[in-house]
Amino acid sequence: MEKFTHIDEDNNAIMVDVTSKEVTERTAIAVGKIYMSKECFMMVMEQKHKKGDVLGVAQVAGIMASKQTSSLIPLCHLLNLTSAQVEFSPIEEDDQFGFEAKSTIKCVGVTGVEMEALTAVSVALLTIYDMCKAVDKRMNMVDIHLLKKSGGKSGDFNY
Repeated sequence: MEKFTHIDEDNNAIMVDVTSKEVTERTAIAVGKIYMSKECFMMVMEQKHKKGDVLGVAQVAGIMASKQTSSLIPLCHLLNLTSAQVEFSPIEEDDQFGFEAKSTIKCVGVTGVEMEALTAVSVALLTIYDMCKAVDKRMNMVDIHLLKKSGGKSGDFNY
């Protein structure tokens, strides 16, 4: 049976010791969605929001957040990221409007970048919410998850 790696034999929280792990190239991709009213969606798409370029600001916020993950998640290791990207795709399905955020994070190191990818997506979506809440307080962030990872001892993962 697998055990939690962040808890010692006395149930104390620990930062996993990665001293002896092999240095490999690591990549993680995470996604998440935010749904909003059509009015709000159109303001973002047409860049007519009074706060400016919502997606541009959210993109930078997601990238910045990926670099701060170890400050936000208590037991995460501080990583030297080699690449951080956040992209948005519009969602226009039936009567649903919004955006999918996708982050791709890379490093060469001894531990993975899954948390950095998930943090980037989460903060990017939260930034959209923050910038648009005056227009639509009913926005809904959903389906934030790891899509893919590669590198390291545990190998590849595909959702």
